[in-house]
Amino acid sequence: MTYKKLSEQMQELSNPQRSDAFLKRFKDAVREGAIDAMNLQERFTLPKQYTRRGNEGTYTRDTRDMLFDDTAAFRKWFEQTDKELAMVRRQARPKPSLEAIESGDIDFKTMVEETRRKMQASYEKGRTLGQTRSKTKKKK
Repeated sequence: MTYKKLSEQMQELSNPQRSDAFLKRFKDAVREGAIDAMNLQERFTLPKQYTRRGNEGTYTRDTRDMLFDDTAAFRKWFEQTDKELAMVRRQARPKPSLEAIESGDIDFKTMVEETRRKMQASYEKGRTLGQTRSKTKKKK
């Protein structure tokens, strides 16, 4: 049995900016029992460079290192996860605008239904709030 540190494995990621997502998936796999791992006392810095909104510069995050059993099953899991993280990039949802609707990025009818649903929920919330307040005033 060969054991490997998580910090060493992170260096093998094809996209280091996705190291936080890999860490989350790794911990999920450990929790579910797909990977055998244990926590270590030492900490390491994730390769990802974070940026704060409105500020210049970058920062990094530290996390606890783990020791895991480097098996063929883990290698297969790692290759599959690394490939998924390299290609999957969440698309930002287009903001509702005239241009987005005209270009077909957003369905107008869907947005109309969503708006009606939100307005109805807000109306119902206000009515129930008003009804509960009127009931408490009558009790006094």
